Amino acid sequence: MRLSHIDSKGDARMVDVSKKKKTEREAVGFGKVTMSAATYNFIKSGHGPKGDIFTVAKIAGIMGAKKTHEIVPLCHPLALTHVDVRYTFHDKEHAIDITSTVKTKGETGVEMEAINCVMITALTIYDMCKAIDKGIELGPFYLLEKSGGKSGRYTRRSSEK
Repeated sequence: MRLSHIDSKGDARMVDVSKKKKTEREAVGFGKVTMSAATYNFIKSGHGPKGDIFTVAKIAGIMGAKKTHEIVPLCHPLALTHVDVRYTFHDKEHAIDITSTVKTKGETGVEMEAINCVMITALTIYDMCKAIDKGIELGPFYLLEKSGGKSGRYTRRSSEK
């Protein structure tokens, strides 16, 4: 298997995408935040010790997607055309699913941006709530699907680990 971020000598490199065709690209990331029943019931309304938890976390996730290239060394800076963050609450599990959708029209995909988005969103939820519960669990985080580019469509199967 040949990795595009490794040159012929085995050294890391940024992939040259200058000759690639611009295509519509989209990726959906997933993350989960799990906490105690007391914390979940307290924050489900959206307000915690630092204010509006889910709006602040959504904005942080969007910013995280936009800045992915600044913290992941070989990622290209991208002009994102859309970033969205959605929450699904699970009362029985005391968990919140986070889903991000990231889009661009460019020479390279937005998978890293989608995953970074959900990670930063989850981390911000932790930050907004750590005063009441330091035992909040973050993760797992993964790519649900992506489309566009040479490799085409990918959809995660529920059996993938």
